Amino acid sequence: MPIDPSLPYDDANIFAKILRGELPCNKVYEDDHALAFHDIRPQAPVHVLVIPKAAYVSWDDFTAQADDATIAGFMRAVGTVTRQLELAEPGYRLMVNMGQAGHQEVPHLHVHIFGGRQFFQMICD
Repeated sequence: MPIDPSLPYDDANIFAKILRGELPCNKVYEDDHALAFHDIRPQAPVHVLVIPKAAYVSWDDFTAQADDATIAGFMRAVGTVTRQLELAEPGYRLMVNMGQAGHQEVPHLHVHIFGGRQFFQMICD
């Protein structure tokens, strides 16, 4: 069910549990700012999630509350993962769902990295 990004951060969400080590993940990358891991329900041959290590509900929350070093570190982590997965050629797609209309399902900011196939439509019906 999509979430309301205006609600406070929920420490019981699945990504918070992964960050605390309470749930396993198939880790791709980790640094001081981010954790990247394979999605458990992949929508493409490559489907990796990158989450910040701090408690941010959404993209809006993150860009409004995080300091510049945290934002830069997270964005660099996303770039590092795409290079590590060798997705620059032929290309990849990044997606961030924000709020109910954007169909955000987990109340922790996460960037989807999709690759390994051709993407045609910007938004599928």
